[in-house]
Amino acid sequence: MNRSITVTWQDPMQMAQSARAMAGIDFLRGVRDGTVQPAPIQELIGMKLVEVEPGRAVWEVTPGERHYNPIGTVHAGVTATLLDSAMACAVHSSIPLGKGYTTLEFKLNLVSAVTIKSGALRAIGNVVHLGKSTATAEARLVDGAGKLYAHGTTTCIILS
Repeated sequence: MNRSITVTWQDPMQMAQSARAMAGIDFLRGVRDGTVQPAPIQELIGMKLVEVEPGRAVWEVTPGERHYNPIGTVHAGVTATLLDSAMACAVHSSIPLGKGYTTLEFKLNLVSAVTIKSGALRAIGNVVHLGKSTATAEARLVDGAGKLYAHGTTTCIILS
């Protein structure tokens, strides 16, 4: 039996303009609440920003077959996207209007295979350090019972 998915999205540059016109926390609250359009990657993967506060961001996804790699588990790229999003948005939630950021590097540790049996997963990101020119953050990917599937760290550059 064939399966399919249809993905639609809006012009991502509109979202980018919103990001530059708002303080990080306000922009991300808009993404969470649906007043700011979602990014195309959110639509593609099916991830949702469910919590955001200064220095913290939580993304959620329910793994499906569409996320699978050739060996029957969720592709590590999906895990990487979730953790990168949680860590970067934790940083974004901490920056004021007029500042930006971008990821310089990130590292992941995959500790348990993700499958459709994993159920809903949450990528929980927290800022570790926020300086004038760099920020670091960490994130954990867990299920509803708190089982750890992956964790990571990032370094972001703060831009004027």
